[in-house]
Amino acid sequence: MIAPIRWDGDRLLLLDQTALPSEERTREYTRWQDVAEAIRSLVVRGAPAIGCAAAFGLTLAARQSSARDADGFLSDLEDAAKGLAATRPTAVNLFWALDRMRTVARAERGLSLADLRQRLLAEAQAILEEDVAGNRALGAHGASLVPEHARILTHCNAGALATAGYGTAVGVIRAAHERGRVAMVWVDETRPVMQGSRLTAWEMVKEGIPHRLISDVAAGFVMKRGEVDLVVTGADRIAANGDTANKIGTYSVAVLARHHGIPFYVAAPFSTIDASIPSGAAIPIEERDGNEVRRTGGRQTAPAETPVYNPAFDVTPAELIAGIITERGVFRFPYDFR
Repeated sequence: MIAPIRWDGDRLLLLDQTALPSEERTREYTRWQDVAEAIRSLVVRGAPAIGCAAAFGLTLAARQSSARDADGFLSDLEDAAKGLAATRPTAVNLFWALDRMRTVARAERGLSLADLRQRLLAEAQAILEEDVAGNRALGAHGASLVPEHARILTHCNAGALATAGYGTAVGVIRAAHERGRVAMVWVDETRPVMQGSRLTAWEMVKEGIPHRLISDVAAGFVMKRGEVDLVVTGADRIAANGDTANKIGTYSVAVLARHHGIPFYVAAPFSTIDASIPSGAAIPIEERDGNEVRRTGGRQTAPAETPVYNPAFDVTPAELIAGIITERGVFRFPYDFR
């Protein structure tokens, strides 16, 4: 199984996703500040994977702390948590994982600092292991929705690379493929950072899953030709009403799917549901550097002076989603996640 996040003795190992598909390169991290930069610069990306990486980032912060008492130690952890939280505003799993780690630190503050460091490492490892197990359960639930000889379209990358392993949307595809139900996967390239062409297609090759890469603007055409049976994507945050934030372009795919009568599913761990946000209108949307749009493949494709609006995510309304697939089962509109 593809393992994008690993702990090795005293350091965090991340598969550098900015180098894929041309190079499989692993980076080592011993400082939380460098993990924060890895999250910010997309060395590690995908909501569940960001959460796991942030948990290990706090583990490193615990090791970096020179505090001699619990108060100083917790203060150092809080500073690191704030720095990690500032990297990507949309993916709720980041904040969920940091809160879980901070809760453990506060609850176990009576331990010696050495034991507390070990306890935090154990919690980060538990978050990672639970993510893989949850993705497998999610994949099994999702596979039951996939018809025989299915042609599936997916957008962005919600595979092993976006998680601790196995994947969410691609986990559904992987589980369905293991059951012999997948005829072919349409992979949207996913501009401007090309997570579909660089990452999802790479995973499809690794797993031996039949697939074809298309430009984002071709999705509606292949739907019109009757060559898509269902769509499944991941999610970075799901509001209490089921509105879902995912990679920019997802909303367009959902609208096209509705027009063509194709079920559009979202696959995400239950931790992606943010009950504190009533609807998608309240989800913060990250805006990234305009050069991601002005340049393609390292080549300037628009004037440097041209202003750019580059939202990293959009929001798909709940009523366009046929079902939200989690490790706890499949939820349907109107959504009630209790």
